[in-house]
Formats: sequence, C-alpha cells, structure tokens
Amino acid sequence: MISVLFVCLGNICRSPMAEAVFRHELMARGLEDVIKVDSAGTGDWHLGKVPHEGTRGLLDRHGISYEGMRARQVRLDDYDDYDYIVCMDTNNERDVRQMLGSRCDGHDKVFKFMDLLPERKTADVPDPYYTGNFEEVYELVSQGCARLLEKIAEQLQEAEPARS
Repeated sequence: MISVLFVCLGNICRSPMAEAVFRHELMARGLEDVIKVDSAGTGDWHLGKVPHEGTRGLLDRHGISYEGMRARQVRLDDYDDYDYIVCMDTNNERDVRQMLGSRCDGHDKVFKFMDLLPERKTADVPDPYYTGNFEEVYELVSQGCARLLEKIAEQLQEAEPARS
C-alpha cells in the first residue's frame, strides 16, 4: 500500500482539504484500498477539531466528504508510515524536516505541495485561514492532487510487472 500525508500549520484548512479531495479521487478510481491518505499539522492549536468552516463549506459545495476528519499533529512515526509527506508551504516543510530530524537527510519523501505544479511558479499554497480565499486553495489542491495521483499511478504500474 502506498501512503500520503498532507501537512499544513494547524491541520484545519489546507491539509484536510487536500486529504478530502485526494480521498474523493481515490474512491472515484477505486484506489482507496491501494493508497492510504491522511493529514496533519505542525502546530498543536487545533488538535481534535474538525476542518475549518471555510474548508467544510467548500467541500460541501463540491460534494466531497470530510467525515471523520479531526486535526492532529505530525508524529515521528509518520516518517516511517508514509511514502509521501506533502507540505503545503515552505515553513511547513522546514518544520516537518526539523521535527523528523536526520531521518529526512538524503530522502525526497518530504516535499512541498507546489513542487507538483511547477508551472504555477509559486512556492506555497496560501493559507486561507489568513487570506480567506478557500476557492484559490481548492483550485491548487485539486490540480496538485490530480498530479500526485498520476505520479503514484505510474509508480503502481511500474511495480505491477515485478509482482507477476
């Protein structure tokens, strides 16, 4: 099983939106038993809380479930449990690398979400907690999640002949 962890600051806006969108796409393609997805925050301010009302409202409008999602903080064992640790901005990536320490050295499983969309020429997914622009974040998240799913699907196809 391949696993993906989306990370933002408080785990109530960007990363749960990415988790929900990615999970929705997995279910639409019948891949929910092959790819696991979760989200977490670098901070502990919102532990146990549901996604932000702006994120919930936007996901509701798009018919995307966020059922059962609760904010949690990044843990040391996340490094071993996830194949992709996708950080929503430069500060999140720095904080995750700092939290996980030397485990990250020489490995590329921790990266910024916007690395998936180099044509967008922006380093970070803006934080709608501060900007209020949940639609902009949804657009970026939708495009980036599709790109990540393509990347993982290619990885699964390459691994398939080896299993035969």
